[in-house]
Amino acid sequence: MHQNSSSGNLRLVSNLMFRLLPAQILMLAIDAINSFVSSFFASNYLGLEAMSAIGLYAPFATLGSAVCAVLTGGASILCGKYMGQNDYEKVQKVFHLDLVLAAILGAVFMLVKLAIGIFDLSGFLTTDAAVRPALNRYFIGMAIGNVPYMISTQLPVFLALENQQRRMLQASLLFTTVNIVLSALFVPVLHMGVFGLAFACSVAEFLLFYVMFRYYLRPHSIFRLSLRQVSLSGSGELVKIGLPGALSSVYLTARGFLINALLLAFVGSVGVSAYGAAESLLSIFWAVPSGMLIVSRMLISVSVGEEDRRTLADIMRVMFRRYLPLMGLISALLMAFAVPLTRIYFRDPTQPVYAMTVSGMRILPLSMPLALICIHFICYAQTSNKQFLVHLLSLLDGVVNVVLCTFFTIRYLGIQSPYVACVFNGVVTTVVVILYAWVMLRYFPRNMEELMVIPASFGAKDEERMDLSVHSMEDVVSVSQQVIAFCRSRGIDEKRSYHAGLFLEEMAGNVVSHGFRKDNKKHTVDIRVVHKNDDLILRIRDDCVPFNPEERKDLVDPVDKIKNMGIRMVYKAAKDVQYQNIVGLNVLTIRI
Repeated sequence: MHQNSSSGNLRLVSNLMFRLLPAQILMLAIDAINSFVSSFFASNYLGLEAMSAIGLYAPFATLGSAVCAVLTGGASILCGKYMGQNDYEKVQKVFHLDLVLAAILGAVFMLVKLAIGIFDLSGFLTTDAAVRPALNRYFIGMAIGNVPYMISTQLPVFLALENQQRRMLQASLLFTTVNIVLSALFVPVLHMGVFGLAFACSVAEFLLFYVMFRYYLRPHSIFRLSLRQVSLSGSGELVKIGLPGALSSVYLTARGFLINALLLAFVGSVGVSAYGAAESLLSIFWAVPSGMLIVSRMLISVSVGEEDRRTLADIMRVMFRRYLPLMGLISALLMAFAVPLTRIYFRDPTQPVYAMTVSGMRILPLSMPLALICIHFICYAQTSNKQFLVHLLSLLDGVVNVVLCTFFTIRYLGIQSPYVACVFNGVVTTVVVILYAWVMLRYFPRNMEELMVIPASFGAKDEERMDLSVHSMEDVVSVSQQVIAFCRSRGIDEKRSYHAGLFLEEMAGNVVSHGFRKDNKKHTVDIRVVHKNDDLILRIRDDCVPFNPEERKDLVDPVDKIKNMGIRMVYKAAKDVQYQNIVGLNVLTIRI
């Protein structure tokens, strides 16, 4: 059983990552769906001027996403760490701080967008007299829903930590439906132009916000809304932690401006339209690697808080072994369907924009699997305070590689230049990840922990911990003997050793007897015993339905007085017992 503990934990982590993934992808696809819907109606009903306006607005939208990413990244990492440390008072503070900052910044962005649109301040984006009026109207329409948009981008972090996948799915499906229906009403029927496209999105944002936010008006939520806890103290720490990981979005904003400028200079407005169309089509599918990243970031943060070395490496293993092949398959399918995807926007093959967009759809998908590696290592470096690696990868990935490659090749490759540059960027960042580990270790990395450069001081050493995986009652029977033997080998006294074995056998057996039978799914109980600095810590983690043993420790059945006796015994004899449900996992920590 001990030999299978690594594969058992890897399977547990893998199953959890894929269970959390669909809701995160759909939530992240909201921005992409908005861009796709706007581009579809603009190209089919409004013309190239509207398409250019949407393409020119894209870097500004990316800037808003970057600001959201600062808050999301900081809140996710801090909440994950504090939950891993069982410090729920700090978790509540982060929750309130994040929502307040999102509301304030949303109001600021709304006022800026209204000013740009109303007072015709969009000249810094384009001087084209035909495009500029449409761009101004698009700014005004998008400004209306900016506050609910900013808050809504933060809520999935907390909903995911509470395992509210269904609510996120409902919210994302509602947003998509409303956005499409209203766009079809406002543009072809009511002839509201690009303002109608933006206004449809803003209305959908309000509904998205309502569906997610109302969960926190109920008393059973871990994150409980309270006006008394609203405070801006701690803003600096949240922003400081979130900023490095969001630098990629900031750099992408700069990259968007620079690439558009190069395309206007060497290819023309048709190049901006083609590049914008290809990016818009792919943006929906970029939600897949971005969703993968958000799931990984939550688990990485919790693992860092728990100082769980093995799970930290297993998250990256799942990324390479399962996420990466899936992303490769999606990229291949996108390339194979480049022509029909292009026809969603442009249907005349004789137009230059048609061929330019097809070219983008055949090249750009190659960059997606490589980008998955880069963003995961940026996230890990951000969480583990490897600031140099965060800044290096963010700068290279966000702007340097793509802009420089485009600058030196656009005279020769034309519209294909930025497409090829994106693939080149992925190759360079992957090589940099390997070289960083090689330099830091002073030898070539041989396994995942070495590639991640996990410090030797992080977590318990191999000799200080014991890992077990339980799949059946037969496994539970031998847990006690193995745990007692481990404790005795560490010099722990007979009483504590006996309690450790007894507690784990009781609680793990309870999970197998009841949790495994709640559904027809295959489950695993992941057990860790840590002896460090004379602290004996037992952790039991499973992926069954939520079950808090603390709710049973004081219950005595008058008919069956033996019922719950094991739970009562553990709570009475242990030094401390803490239960929490993190991202759908039951985690019980016992200190003896």
